[in-house]
Amino acid sequence: MPTPREQLQALISELAVVRGRVTLASGKEADYYVDLRRVTLHHSAAPLVGHLMLDLLEEQGFGPGEIDAVGGLTLGADPVATAVLHAAASRGVDVDAFVVRKEGKAHGMQRRIEGPDVAGRRVVAVEDTSTTGGSVMTAVDALREAGAQVVAVAVIVDRATGARERIESEGLPYLSLFGLSDLGLA
Repeated sequence: MPTPREQLQALISELAVVRGRVTLASGKEADYYVDLRRVTLHHSAAPLVGHLMLDLLEEQGFGPGEIDAVGGLTLGADPVATAVLHAAASRGVDVDAFVVRKEGKAHGMQRRIEGPDVAGRRVVAVEDTSTTGGSVMTAVDALREAGAQVVAVAVIVDRATGARERIESEGLPYLSLFGLSDLGLA
């Protein structure tokens, strides 16, 4: 019987790896695309994402009790954060989720960060994958402006294209469940 990590690894390889020339959000080109929304929004994979990300955070000292919430820049981070929220709830522990908008709303409460207030709370910025770290750093900057204490960044797949270095240069631990070699892409 495959472990949950092996199950998720197989689902990522099967569902998310798309071969062919693509331009990434960073502007860089690649011969493949890892479309993790095909995994984070999949009925079998999403629960695995939540539990494995929560396990990773716990193993690295950022589990429930050490952090209050997870989230990041919409859209890639949203299903990751809610998967962690649900995994934590299923274990009887409290971890909230939040969503960081690319820009503040011009109507309503005009909030840039949706969900429970993050001011004064220890949070982890999550993302499905990161190339240069730009999207997740946009979230980190917004979280810091809102008064959150960002303690780490965690992604499902690290593309090994500079994100780790950028995040760590900001003094933040960078955690990932898988690297490209785990997916046969390196």
